[in-house]
Amino acid sequence: MASLICGSLAFDTIMGFEGRFAEQILPDQLHILNVSFLVPALRRDFGGCAGNIAYSLKLLGGDPLPMAMLGIDAADYMARLGSLGISTEFVGSVNDTHTAQAIIMTDRDNNQITAFHPGAMMQAHANVVVARSDIKLGIVSPDGRDAMQQHAQQFKAAGIPFVFDPGQGLPMFDGADLTQFIALAQWVTVNDYEGKMLSERTGLSSSEISKRVPGGLVVTLGAQGSEVWVNGEMTLVPATKPTAVVDPTGCGDAYRGGLLYGLERGWSLLRSAELGGHLGALKIAQRGPQNYVLDDRIRAMLA
Repeated sequence: MASLICGSLAFDTIMGFEGRFAEQILPDQLHILNVSFLVPALRRDFGGCAGNIAYSLKLLGGDPLPMAMLGIDAADYMARLGSLGISTEFVGSVNDTHTAQAIIMTDRDNNQITAFHPGAMMQAHANVVVARSDIKLGIVSPDGRDAMQQHAQQFKAAGIPFVFDPGQGLPMFDGADLTQFIALAQWVTVNDYEGKMLSERTGLSSSEISKRVPGGLVVTLGAQGSEVWVNGEMTLVPATKPTAVVDPTGCGDAYRGGLLYGLERGWSLLRSAELGGHLGALKIAQRGPQNYVLDDRIRAMLA
C-alpha cells in the first residue's frame, strides 16, 4: 500500500559556517543588522519535505507517492526520483517559475539560518487528492498555503487518513485554520518549537490536541527524543544516539518517513515514532537530506 506525500520538492544549497551565529550577531544592534558569514563549505542537494520524506520511506521499503510541483528546472529532480524508483505520477510542473529553492547556512552548533524561495510550490494546489484503492494514508507537509488547506480537505473527503505536519508552514495559519487542520487529521506531528506555536495559536495544550486526533500527536525534541501523545497521555521516546552530528538538514523529514512506514503497516504510534527517531539519528550523521543508507540497527527493527 502507498502513502501520498503532499509537500515541496526543492533544491537545497547548504553552506557551512565554521563559527557561531551568536558570536556574530549583536542583540543590541538588531535594528541595524548587517552581517556577512564566510562559508568555506557549500553543496547543492535535492530536498524539499516531500522529496526527503519519500526518500526515507522508499529506503525502508515503503511505497511513497510524492505530490508536488516543480518549475522550469524540473528535469534534474524528475531524473533523481526516477533513479530512486519513486513514482512521479503526482509530480506536476509549471513553466513560468523555478522549482522551490532553500538556501541554508549552518553554524558549528548546528543552528541554521534559512532563506526559502517558494517558486513552483505556490501552485501546488493544482494537484488534487482523490480516493484510490492502493493509497492507504497520506501526509500534508509544508507546501503552498492553498495546497495545504485543500489537500487536507481532499484527504478527508476521500476517506484517506493523513498526518498533519505543518513544519515551517505553520506561521502561515491562524488559530482557526490550525484547529480545522487538527479536526481533519488522523495524526499531528510537530517539533518542540512548532508545538509551542501550535498550542499558542489554537489555545490547546498537547494533551488536548491529542484528544482531538484519533491517532495521536508526536512532538519531536531533537536530542531529547520525542513525546508521543495518545488520548491525553504522553509517553517519552528516548533519542537514538547518532554516530556523529554532521548536518541536521532533513532530520525531521527522515523521522516522518519512519513514522509513515510504521503507520502504513498498522504499527502503534509509539513504535512508529521509535523508528522515526532511528531514521533521524541516521540522517544527522550524513551531509544532505537524501544521502544516508540503512544500518543494521534499523534492519533489525524491520525484520
